[in-house]
Amino acid sequence: MEGSAAERQEASSGAELVRLTRRRLLRAAVLSNGLGGFAVFIFGTLSPGTPGSEDLVRVTLMNVVTLVVFFGVAFPLGTRMSIRLSEPIERWLIEERPATAEEQDLVLRHPARLTMVSAKIWAVAAVVFTAVNATYAIWLGGTALAVVLLGGATCCAVGYLLAERAMRPSVARALAGVAPPRTRGPSVATRLTMAWTLVTGVPLLCIAAIVIADLAGVEMDTLATIGILFLALAGLGVGLFATVTAARSVADPVRTVQEAMASVQQGDFEARVPVDDGSEVGQLQAGFNRMAAGLAERERLRDLFGRHVGQDVATAALDGELRLGGEERDVAVLFVDLVGSTTLAARRPPTEVVALLNSFFALVVQAAERHGGWVNKFEGDAALCVFGAPTTLDDAAGDALAAARELRDRMTDELPEVDAGIGVSAGRAVAGNVGAEERFEYTVIGDPVNEAARLCELAKKRPERVLASDAALERASGEETARWLLGEAVELRGRTAATRLATVAGGR
Repeated sequence: MEGSAAERQEASSGAELVRLTRRRLLRAAVLSNGLGGFAVFIFGTLSPGTPGSEDLVRVTLMNVVTLVVFFGVAFPLGTRMSIRLSEPIERWLIEERPATAEEQDLVLRHPARLTMVSAKIWAVAAVVFTAVNATYAIWLGGTALAVVLLGGATCCAVGYLLAERAMRPSVARALAGVAPPRTRGPSVATRLTMAWTLVTGVPLLCIAAIVIADLAGVEMDTLATIGILFLALAGLGVGLFATVTAARSVADPVRTVQEAMASVQQGDFEARVPVDDGSEVGQLQAGFNRMAAGLAERERLRDLFGRHVGQDVATAALDGELRLGGEERDVAVLFVDLVGSTTLAARRPPTEVVALLNSFFALVVQAAERHGGWVNKFEGDAALCVFGAPTTLDDAAGDALAAARELRDRMTDELPEVDAGIGVSAGRAVAGNVGAEERFEYTVIGDPVNEAARLCELAKKRPERVLASDAALERASGEETARWLLGEAVELRGRTAATRLATVAGGR
């Protein structure tokens, strides 16, 4: 969007955008047609084949009078025609509502329709000046026709580029971030080609025509030489201006998309760009918005999915790492269950019980995730935490033991009103998706899960409240193993082999 920061702020309302667009379109019309017409008139006076010095003043005065009269009629007429074309768009902007398909089409076609108004006026000007100059000589009328038509084509091209740029804020508001229903306006290649051909190519063509006339024997005077210099300077100046304007009509939207892409790379999935072009540039802008919306939706689903199954499982599933069925993995399991939850529920209001459970589970989640594990499932007032699946850990057993110690210490310090038993085991288990094709969950099944659950039951009856199996200690690193003490062997419920118990050394 062009203009100062104040103008950009003004464009926040429809009425202010109308006033801002009017000023820009008026500037575009004056710059392209007013100054362009003056330049065409100057070149027509300097062009080869102008009357001799004895008739030059009379012919020049005749053209000046014609120019003043024509401008006095054409400017108000062109302004009125342009205002009439703009009225439906301005009404829509002032109403500040979403644009209909018809209104979108009007906004997209507005620069071309304004350019057609200018083209009609230039066509009439060509007829008028041809007729006026033909009264002096037929060849002078032909010169006037060529000069006005070629100059008018250049002015219309510049006018279109400026009008298209002035309408971009209105186009962005009409399209509201989505692609136009169909491509409107010239493509990028056509736009750049038009800028060179009509703005730079026309002066070069005129220079070539003068040189050819000179080679053909047409007498060239000083004015013709000045005319060539004037054309060269005009071609350089106006050509550069038009080329820069056309290039910016592509570069500015691309830069906006590039900046928005950088925001997305930094995690801002709400980044969007205005769709303010009816060509393939607008398709690019709308495509980026669709991509960003898709990424935002994917991130939202990943976050929601991760809250249900754990971030590691969610990431693995989205990356396609999980397979249907199961696979044997070396895992560690931590099972935790509240002590006296039935009594707790009977003595407290349900809202307090839920709040207490949420505080308890928050500590469980934090302790597990801090050591690389995740909560596989919540079961009433109990939780099953898994370490080593689906992502592999270098020391899954050590991580589970460290999480058990941290959880017990934090519960003692931060949640003394509840008590829990904690059991830790490790070994080979099957990890994978269990259920039906329509509905399944990722979990672990095997002896370590059963052993951890039985250790948790036993821990609820012992003062240590934290028990681990000798299998977990055997698989843990030496640093973590040193924090535990092996004790007696017991036969846990439902198991035939004895399990040697481990407790935290110096535990609270």
